[in-house]
Amino acid sequence: MYKEMGISEEVVRFGEEIADSLKERFQKIDETAEYNQMKVVHAMQVNHVSEACLYPSTGYGYNDIGRDTLEKVFADTFHTEDALVRPLIACGTHALGIALAGNLRPGDELLSPVGKPYDTLEEVIGIRESRGSLAEYGIRYRQVDLLPDESFDWEGIRQAINEKTKLVTIQRSKGYQTRHTLSVAEIGELIAFVKSIRSDIICMVDNCYGEFTERLEPTDVGADLMVGSLIKNPGGGLAPIGGYIVGKKEYVGNAAFRLTTPGLGKEVGASLGTNAPFYQGFFMSPTVTASSLKSAIFAANIYEKLGFAVVPNGTEERHDIIQAVTFGKPEGVIAFCQGIQAAAPVDSYVTPEPWAMPGYDSDVIMAAGAFVQGSSIELSADGPIKPPYAVYFQGGLTWQHGKLGILMSLQKVLDAGLVEL
Repeated sequence: MYKEMGISEEVVRFGEEIADSLKERFQKIDETAEYNQMKVVHAMQVNHVSEACLYPSTGYGYNDIGRDTLEKVFADTFHTEDALVRPLIACGTHALGIALAGNLRPGDELLSPVGKPYDTLEEVIGIRESRGSLAEYGIRYRQVDLLPDESFDWEGIRQAINEKTKLVTIQRSKGYQTRHTLSVAEIGELIAFVKSIRSDIICMVDNCYGEFTERLEPTDVGADLMVGSLIKNPGGGLAPIGGYIVGKKEYVGNAAFRLTTPGLGKEVGASLGTNAPFYQGFFMSPTVTASSLKSAIFAANIYEKLGFAVVPNGTEERHDIIQAVTFGKPEGVIAFCQGIQAAAPVDSYVTPEPWAMPGYDSDVIMAAGAFVQGSSIELSADGPIKPPYAVYFQGGLTWQHGKLGILMSLQKVLDAGLVEL
């Protein structure tokens, strides 16, 4: 079948050798998935999820039992006081934007102690000028970069915190950078340090791509707010849209007032037809995330063996589903993405090309032949066409499909003359 799909025997043999060497590691991933699966099921059971919870609401959405129970399930799974889980949240950037705007006021200061945030947040914050940014409302921004060895700049963080610092934002994953992803333990250490300086500072974690990769989540180690997208890990590939915010009741409530309007908050917002896929996707999420982790580890070992710089490397512990591969030239990024697209179940015949996507400061190429547009828990890859010319691979609803995608990417890179086996 691989031959019929257009993958040569030498690529298949190379891949099988790598896959065979990873079986013991994959078993540990399955054990984590089993633990997290029980965590989700338990939260659904204690909150009495019923058939009625799967039905949609319309109009104002008052007393939507499915919506309200789902938010209790998220809160219990992530061990928080409250949750906001809505199809009204368009994407992860939107979720982060309303969490920030809901909890910051003119004159407050926002601090990122882990360097520059993801590209699309630059306009939300006002790092790049944009209409409606936090900067336009008098909210200032500070940033402390990681040290050259990628450790926290403890003294720099201490000096950056002042009487106006209201919220610290911690991006767990790397975004379009080649730094390591922060582990839950590292996040907990950073939060404890911030709280030791000023206990009233809100600590928010952008948990995109990190959910269920470990047994603990940032909310287990002190995060006041945690934010993510439902077309990534916690949607399990079934959520058609949406995002979530979990954390302390006051801060989640503030975000809800920004999402809808003051005075209404969480009380309104019809679920339409999203309750059933939200529940089922969250149920599937631990095992889908495990498949994505296996695919990412497979990719790391494939490309590391061929001499490319990969982050994380082939043996490192994983804290998110993203795998960065640095090609050093645009042709490598493009060939890789075209291979991922060619392995897709949807739009496999389409050839992705770089283009000027909204929210980015350079051309970006994206490969995602997905059932849900832009879903990055499904097999996908993307990257900015700028130095160091790294591609970011993620997703794979099943390990088998993830394996196919990586082998197809290797075939395209091989055909482009960028590597020899």
